Amino acid sequence: MTFAGALNFLGGIGLFLLGMRLMTDGLTTAAGDTLRVILSAATRSRARAILSGILITALVQSSSAVVFTTIGFVNASLLALPQAVGVIFGSNLGTTLTSWIVALIGFNLDLQVIALPAVGIGMALSVALGKGQYGALGRALAGFGLFFMGIDVLKDAFDGVGDVIDLHRWAGEGVLNLLLFVLLGIVLTVIIQSSSAALTVILTATAGGLIPLTAAAAMVIGANVGTTSTALFAVFDATATARRAAMSHVMFNLMVALVSFVLLLPLLWVVHLIAQIIGSANQLAMSLAIFHTLVNLLGILVMWPLTPRLVTWLEARFRTLEEDEGRPRFMDRNVQGAPSLALDALAQELHRMQAIARRVAHAAISAEDPHNPSLEAGQRALDSLNIAISEFASGIPRVTMSTEQQNALPHAQRVGQYLVNVAEHAREMLQMHHEAVLAPESALTASRNALRASAVALLDLTQVDSPQWDAERLAAARRDFETEYQAMKAQLLQAGTAGAILPRSMAETLERLSDLHRVVDQASKAAVFLDRYIAESKVRLVSPPGGVQESSAQSSRAGTLSQQAQARDSRASTLPQDALPQDALPQDALPKDALPQDDGAQDTAPPTGKYR
Repeated sequence: MTFAGALNFLGGIGLFLLGMRLMTDGLTTAAGDTLRVILSAATRSRARAILSGILITALVQSSSAVVFTTIGFVNASLLALPQAVGVIFGSNLGTTLTSWIVALIGFNLDLQVIALPAVGIGMALSVALGKGQYGALGRALAGFGLFFMGIDVLKDAFDGVGDVIDLHRWAGEGVLNLLLFVLLGIVLTVIIQSSSAALTVILTATAGGLIPLTAAAAMVIGANVGTTSTALFAVFDATATARRAAMSHVMFNLMVALVSFVLLLPLLWVVHLIAQIIGSANQLAMSLAIFHTLVNLLGILVMWPLTPRLVTWLEARFRTLEEDEGRPRFMDRNVQGAPSLALDALAQELHRMQAIARRVAHAAISAEDPHNPSLEAGQRALDSLNIAISEFASGIPRVTMSTEQQNALPHAQRVGQYLVNVAEHAREMLQMHHEAVLAPESALTASRNALRASAVALLDLTQVDSPQWDAERLAAARRDFETEYQAMKAQLLQAGTAGAILPRSMAETLERLSDLHRVVDQASKAAVFLDRYIAESKVRLVSPPGGVQESSAQSSRAGTLSQQAQARDSRASTLPQDALPQDALPQDALPKDALPQDDGAQDTAPPTGKYR
């Protein structure tokens, strides 16, 4: 191959990859929520999952895009791992459509007649219709044209190469010779980072007489293995669920490669038989397309009965990431590029944060021992998750998001900060004001315990995925708590003035109650804004949120306090559904300094000694 021929070869691959990227991105954008609807329907059965994988991959012409989207759904808990594995299996079969397009059109038609008009019309539509869904269809059409221009250039590049590079002498039917071509297929796919492009190179080289059919079939097997590199690169520093889904992709392709390599000659005999039936026995490109489809179909048949065991094995792997509570479990860079998936992942991560914050608050309210390492661990986890949420939200592309979805993102960051504040005040309540000692049998102790019980009951009402979730009910409980809190403060101040308790004990108790007040205030705001985020971003929250659980001791103590509060009046409220908790407070009946202030996500506690 001359230097000019090498440049033409590289240019052909470049045109092909550019066309594939435009076509995939354009079709994905134009499809909008269609992919989401199809993948959601895939949860009904394994067969549906495989069919969905085939259909979506055929639609967007990229198995990698489908694998990444599937990983995003698993991260957001919208797709279970068994169904995700089925979608990934199906995507491997769906990607064989590219081979058929190249074999049927690329070698039977004048590609210039198709390519140039497609590029011209597609870009005209893109410019005229802008960045929306219809403009995306124009870009997909332009990508389709570039796709065929790349094939045409590759065909020309391979003309005459066989006279210079004789691969036939390396293409014997010995195992080592075939393994060499498998390795070539792997290397080619890893370098190009596109199995479709690698297969197009193999098809055009075979059709040009450069590679015999047996060696080309071995390279197709290698390309199937090489395409897993894309998924492996994508899950560096990703979540455990992402790694499990990617590993299923790797294991499927390795199994396909092993079985098809062992059965290579019998499979080629079947391919020749099918080619004769459809009248394409002399077309090598068509034979390779048949082989590619047959191999992936065989892989699905082999892996079908093994899928339950594979899922069980995968779920036992990569557990170290999930043991780190402060590491995101739903957000990673594979999800971030697709706004609808990213919004789902944010909702799930915030939901998990809310469960952590509620657990920390329950522990602080119920415990008396200030040395509780779980409180500090919970606060560190929330701090880490809050930073991750801010970084993740800022990196979501806004181009295809609706105005309502864009307006929802600040709510997500506000919720994260409120939940961090909950943990901070919970820790301060227990660790910084542990000298708040009251006589065990006094009326003050009874009132304080009743206020704690009210706080626990109110925290239970902040669980937005609960069937009992109601913003009006939360506002009514928040209003009752405020009244009870002010009464407790007045009772403490009166006891201190009368000398019934020591001044230091009074000050410490007031500070501790103030922290309790802030915990309730921040948790209430977090719940309302999380509910608002879910409504405006149109996501679906799935329980449980990543397996966050309270310890049995904490649950028992919290349950006892909650039962004490359930006997209280739960009168209905006429507060509008979207009102904030603080708006429900009787502002004309309470002193100004008793009202919770809403300074946005950066609420801070007043300095020590400035209790409310």
